[in-house]
Amino acid sequence: MIERMKDNKLNFALIGAAGYIAPRHIKAISDTGNNLLVAYDKFDSVGRLDSSFPNCSFYTENEQFDRFCSKQMRTDNPLDWVSICTPNYTHDAFIRYGLRLGCNVICEKPVVLNPYNIDNLLELENETGNKAYTILQLRLHDKIRELKAKVERETSLEPNKTYDVDLTYITSRGYWYYASWKGDVRKSGGIATNIGVHFYDMLQWIFGAVKQNIVHVMSFDRVAGYLEFEHARVRYFLSINAECLPPNAVQGEKRTYRTLSIDGEEFEFSQGFTELHTECYRQILAGQGFRISEARPCIEIVSEIRNAKPIGLTGDYHPMAKLPLSPHPFGWDVRN
Repeated sequence: MIERMKDNKLNFALIGAAGYIAPRHIKAISDTGNNLLVAYDKFDSVGRLDSSFPNCSFYTENEQFDRFCSKQMRTDNPLDWVSICTPNYTHDAFIRYGLRLGCNVICEKPVVLNPYNIDNLLELENETGNKAYTILQLRLHDKIRELKAKVERETSLEPNKTYDVDLTYITSRGYWYYASWKGDVRKSGGIATNIGVHFYDMLQWIFGAVKQNIVHVMSFDRVAGYLEFEHARVRYFLSINAECLPPNAVQGEKRTYRTLSIDGEEFEFSQGFTELHTECYRQILAGQGFRISEARPCIEIVSEIRNAKPIGLTGDYHPMAKLPLSPHPFGWDVRN
């Protein structure tokens, strides 16, 4: 206890240490001057721990991890935080575990798959007295914060002002994606949830509450639709299929294409993402982070998209919605 008070470090447990996003959480824990005491993942490819926390205990069995954590909570050097970087469909259960363990929780986006999960977790927060936070890093991006301030200034002068916005995001994925949990809509929530939830959060944060949510096209590798917010009409196209990349991206040998245009002008925000997870941690640990209740609007958006019946190429749709659909690489019938 004396040593812990001396260095003033907080103790973290990390669930999902082998995952794609885990290095950003490991770096954030290190950069904020805290200690990763224990990590868990079913997979053991976690050499990444050596760079910052070589003495971190590690388990591949949930029961062993739970036993370690439970014993640690009864010592004079207990766990303070549980960070979660696991597949989307497990977030709800692991947040529950962290809260009941007696810790505060930081969970990667999407915090849950359904709005009702948030309601249940808020009840558990009240019951345990512990708090759960999520990562909504685009809200901390300098360019996006400037855009929000600009929109607030302009709409204060012109309350009925509405912007026309086109969002295009194509992040190419190989065949492995479809064989993994990410290719299972029941586990990932589908394309809109898995690669788009932070964009939908950004849009509602800047342009206000959702008034209309229409899906034009939805398949295993893409989703296109129309969202009307209080101050914006948004056409969007999201895809993981490299065949959807525009010629200028292909010629530049890029596998990712992201663009956001507002009233015909491109809004550039492709840089400045490197340290956003660390900044999220700093704000959370200072008591100013994003609570899970703040993720409700974007979770409602992606839940409605997932359960919508696509109307086809009718009304105001994104131009790329016209691209021909691709067959599933494994021949699966993925019609909605």
